Amino acid sequence: MGIALALASAVVYGLVDFAGGILSRRVHYAFVAWVGQVGGLVCAFAVALIVPATQVEATDLAWGALSGIGSAVTMLFLNRGLSRGAMSTVLPISAVTGVALSVLAGVVFLGEQPSVLAWAGFIVVLPALWLVSRGRRTDGAQPDAVRDGLIASAGVAVQYVGLGMAGPESGLWAVAAGRVAAVIVLSPSAFRIRHIQRFRWADAGKALTIGAGAAIGLTLYLLATREELLAVAVTLASLYPAIPVLLGVFVLHERCTRRQIVGLVGAALAVVLLSSA
Repeated sequence: MGIALALASAVVYGLVDFAGGILSRRVHYAFVAWVGQVGGLVCAFAVALIVPATQVEATDLAWGALSGIGSAVTMLFLNRGLSRGAMSTVLPISAVTGVALSVLAGVVFLGEQPSVLAWAGFIVVLPALWLVSRGRRTDGAQPDAVRDGLIASAGVAVQYVGLGMAGPESGLWAVAAGRVAAVIVLSPSAFRIRHIQRFRWADAGKALTIGAGAAIGLTLYLLATREELLAVAVTLASLYPAIPVLLGVFVLHERCTRRQIVGLVGAALAVVLLSSA
């Protein structure tokens, strides 16, 4: 069940990433991110009220808030890198390094002991994510883009590891706490006059829906960590970059590059290895 939940999280997050990317082409990413987090906040609170929580500790909420800060940092620096036209540098660095840091945290700090097959899956997934995320463009690895990618990857690791640290007795309140923190952190970047002037109510509805989807993706990931090792759940949930590539092929009729095809095959192999671990 944990494997299925983590993969479902990847699918949902991939759909959100795809939709958010399209919306951000005409609306500033900072305001899209902020409105999306508001939608995620509403969704997370609604779900948290439904799912039973036997004991919610302050530490659980703190871990959730830390996860939300990681989410906000990831959004800001990832999208800043993308706005500079450094997609082929920022995306693969953030995806690969984020997974590597999360797996390292699970093994070193949580004492997890993945099986040989799981380690094989980790090894396969890193180049697969790099190839899938790198895409068609071949812009140079500018220092600013590398820095944005590394900071975004740290945010990815904090998001996943922090959320995974919340106790199962706390239900889904860690996700809600994370959305509160993300809204607060993103507010200064979002509330600029020129951003608000370009934002329409129709776009607001789309951003709210995207944010709600992201909250569902995180919820699925949190549930996966309660069934599987955090390192395994993080790795599978982090396969979401493959979804926009597939949607680009089947929805936008884009062509996959050879490196993306190899990356998709590698991602599928990683799923098989981790599912068999």
